[in-house]
Amino acid sequence: MKLIVLLGDGMADLPLEVLGGRTPLQAAEKPNMDRLARQGRSGLARTVPEGFAPGSDVANLSVLGYDPAECYTGRAPLEAAAMNVYLGPDDIAFRCNFVTIEEGLMKDYSAGHISTEEGRELIDSLAPLIPGRKLYPGVSYRHIMVWSSGASKIECTPPHDITGKEIADYLPVGNGEDELRQMMIKSAGILENHPINRERLKRGEKPANSIWLWGQGRRPQIVPLTQKYDLKGGMISAVDLLNGLGINAGLKPLRVEGATGYIDTNYEGKAKMALDALKFMDFVFLHLEAPDEMGHEGNAEGKIKAIEFFDEKIVGTILNNIGKLGDYRILVLSDHPTPIDLKTHVGDPSPFAVLSSRKEENLSAGHPFTEAAASNSGILVSPGHLLMDKFIKGSAFLAQ
Repeated sequence: MKLIVLLGDGMADLPLEVLGGRTPLQAAEKPNMDRLARQGRSGLARTVPEGFAPGSDVANLSVLGYDPAECYTGRAPLEAAAMNVYLGPDDIAFRCNFVTIEEGLMKDYSAGHISTEEGRELIDSLAPLIPGRKLYPGVSYRHIMVWSSGASKIECTPPHDITGKEIADYLPVGNGEDELRQMMIKSAGILENHPINRERLKRGEKPANSIWLWGQGRRPQIVPLTQKYDLKGGMISAVDLLNGLGINAGLKPLRVEGATGYIDTNYEGKAKMALDALKFMDFVFLHLEAPDEMGHEGNAEGKIKAIEFFDEKIVGTILNNIGKLGDYRILVLSDHPTPIDLKTHVGDPSPFAVLSSRKEENLSAGHPFTEAAASNSGILVSPGHLLMDKFIKGSAFLAQ
């Protein structure tokens, strides 16, 4: 049995006035996801447990079958694993974003989706700012700082949650807040006149004029998914968070050239990589970041386009070719909603659909892949971390 998870990050949404009361999933042309939901079975999964912030870290831990209440320590240590950054027992990893701040407002949580090459050079320039701590370059605006015996009891806010808001209300609070705040403030002095930012401004692009520290935590303790189910598997994603989750779950990161974590990513390359990997693996998790990025930007047209690209170039390619590999089971889902109007995540249950080559596992209810249809199905997997066990075992869905 070949098992594949196709996850459109943040695909789910709320009805939008600009779309006539429809969600982007309802407005998009997505015949392949609709076919999968109509022929298989669909429902909702509550991937964000009560009391947890609705981040992609928590939601995707749940999707992979882990109870966040038992193993979640923070986002940054998961990303550190993908970057081969070793964390000792006393190390605290922080996510280090490059951001654009204007007149005290969080103008852009990604510094205009700065290139990876520019980000690496800027990170190098900040090394003298953080003596005794270590900076590790990642992809685009996403980087890591490791603080040995650093602040653990501190509250930090994700920058994508405060787009357009006064940053003064969301600076770190708690043990070590003064040091973290000073690092962020001093970074602005170094970055403001950096040649890269001067060139970006000349080109009309947003400058990376500050760092933003958040997502802190220690190394998590996780039993690999591959060990639990005796599987060989891989993770396909452009972002370090998912690759780090995959590494902790025992999944091999499968790198795709041209995968950017944005709407311009290599969709076809991801689908081809997944099909090639399934020739010698049992399980592949394919993650697409683009719908989530469009949600954070408040870009309804872009989110619809990302969903349609996902459907045509990834879901359609997998659906039309996976049967050549033998029996299969496909899970398509959104990890959490990222509503256009809110520009951030919410913890509402998200739609999923499962299609199996074994007809007895399917329901053929005829519902399209939308939030409303999933809600009307009567199937709610809560807590959401139970979904993966049901998916891998297949027959468990019959008892739903």
